[in-house]
Amino acid sequence: MRFASRILLGAGVAALLTTAAPAMASAETVTPVQTVATTTSAAPYFADSWGPYYSGDKKAEAEGKVAVEKKSERHWYWKKYSKIVKKCTWYKGEKKCKWVKQWFKKRAWKWEHEYHYTVGSKLTNHKWWSKPKHFCAWETFKVVGFDGSTTFKSFKNCSKKPGFYSFSGTNAEHIYVKVSRGNHGHPNGYQSGWEHVYSHA
Repeated sequence: MRFASRILLGAGVAALLTTAAPAMASAETVTPVQTVATTTSAAPYFADSWGPYYSGDKKAEAEGKVAVEKKSERHWYWKKYSKIVKKCTWYKGEKKCKWVKQWFKKRAWKWEHEYHYTVGSKLTNHKWWSKPKHFCAWETFKVVGFDGSTTFKSFKNCSKKPGFYSFSGTNAEHIYVKVSRGNHGHPNGYQSGWEHVYSHA
C-alpha cells in the first residue's frame, strides 16, 4: 500500500544521501523531432523513508530514504496541420478551381517532465561471523521505468559496521528492494520478498 507523502526535502534525506557514493541507473528519454530551445525548472517533488526490511533469518536489515526532483523542459517541434485551400489552374484559356486539402507545418512546444531520483540506504549485517555461505548482508533494488524497462542494483555488507550506499537515475515508476544473505559474490539465501521503496503517483 502506498504510504508516501509529498514533502520538501528534509535534512535527514540530505544527510543520508550525501554520505553515500552515487551510482547511476540507466534510463531512456525520448526527444521530439526537433528541439530548438529549452527552458528548465527544478523543484523539490518527493521525499520519504523506506524500511526497515529484513532477510528471512532477520540477520540482514535495510532501510533508507528516497528523494525525487521534478525537472520540466519546454521542447519545440514541428507540428503538421491541414487546411482546405482553393487551387486553380488554367486549361485552354479557361480557369478551373477546386478545393483540396493541403498540409502545412508550424513550430509548437510542449512541456516534458523528468523525475530524477536518488535512493539512499543503510545496510546492517547482524551476523558477520556466520558460515562462509551466509556471512554477508545483501540488498537488491529493482527499478521499473515509465517505459516498462527493469534495472537492478545490488549492494553488500560483510562487516559488522553498517554500510551506507546510494544510487540515482531518472523516470522510475516503481522501486522495490529485496533483502537477503549471501557470500562475497552474490546473495544466496534467506531472501525477503520485493518490498516497497517508491511509487510514482
